[in-house]
Amino acid sequence: MTDTTWDAIVIGGGAAGLSAAQALGRSLRRTLVLDGGEPRNRFAAHMHNVLGLDGTPPLELLTRGRAEAEAYGVEFRSATVRSVRDADGGAGDGDGDGDGDAGSPRAGAPLAPGGSVSIELDSGAVLRTRALIVATGVTDVLPEIPGLAERWGQSVLHCPYCHGWEVRGQRIAVVTTAPIGLHQAKLLRQWSDDVTVFTAGLVGPDGASALDAATERAMLARGMRLALAPVAEVLGSGAQVTGVRTADGREYGVDAIFTGFTMVPHDAFLSSIPLQRTETPMGSCIAVDPMQCTSHPRIWAAGNVVSPAASVPLAMGAGNMAGAAANAALVDEDYALAGAVA
Repeated sequence: MTDTTWDAIVIGGGAAGLSAAQALGRSLRRTLVLDGGEPRNRFAAHMHNVLGLDGTPPLELLTRGRAEAEAYGVEFRSATVRSVRDADGGAGDGDGDGDGDAGSPRAGAPLAPGGSVSIELDSGAVLRTRALIVATGVTDVLPEIPGLAERWGQSVLHCPYCHGWEVRGQRIAVVTTAPIGLHQAKLLRQWSDDVTVFTAGLVGPDGASALDAATERAMLARGMRLALAPVAEVLGSGAQVTGVRTADGREYGVDAIFTGFTMVPHDAFLSSIPLQRTETPMGSCIAVDPMQCTSHPRIWAAGNVVSPAASVPLAMGAGNMAGAAANAALVDEDYALAGAVA
């Protein structure tokens, strides 16, 4: 069964998706949000660095955001998307070559009048929309270390800017998982003079370590400790970390752990549309332009699905931009359709 065509469908009900939906609702667009109900930051008790909302529980922000969007006529449906396909000419003149070139998303490309995109849900239902905004986020794949995952978002953390203040002056461990972990480790010295860096994860696939001799000397000079042995277990009581045990049997007392992880974008449902992608230090993501437009002129994307490191405020801003840009494209299409009729 296919619904009547929507003006816009937003896939994802997190900060980016709700911001896009609110912009579209306020633009009098018939808008539907599809959401699976598993926001990325659901493991955290509070969010920080969000102006005017510092310390607010993440789920409270989403509850309030949904109510605001609903007040502007936005509709919501609990659903999982199976696939997205072009429907009758929705691709306009986008090249969609999928070659990973981030330099040419088709920002501002005119929409082929009367086109649409079809969305198949896991239920088998098929929806049609004139504009699609993808705000599905990522999955954080944590290191397989006993005792780590169950404390994720509580005393096992990832973002110094989100959580550094709360653990300032405490014993901080940095469990590296990739060469980019060196950046995280260096940052955390700003919040504490008691930082232990477990360096095994800094070795890349080629066997070379991201930690060169000069950087190692500088870190040691700043009072940081470097532990070479891989982490074997995270110790703790309930949600609170108390220590780290390494493969050589040594134990280190710690109050908080920061770690990196693999971030997997939720974009597999777009595989039938060869969107251009860009390679980042955190993986391959859909390429977008400053207006959040992808290489398909009817598809915009915002939030962690295109920028895995984006904080809540950045995701909100990107979502708002995507919603406004989608509405502007639909305005132009409305004029083109009116001219065709006239």
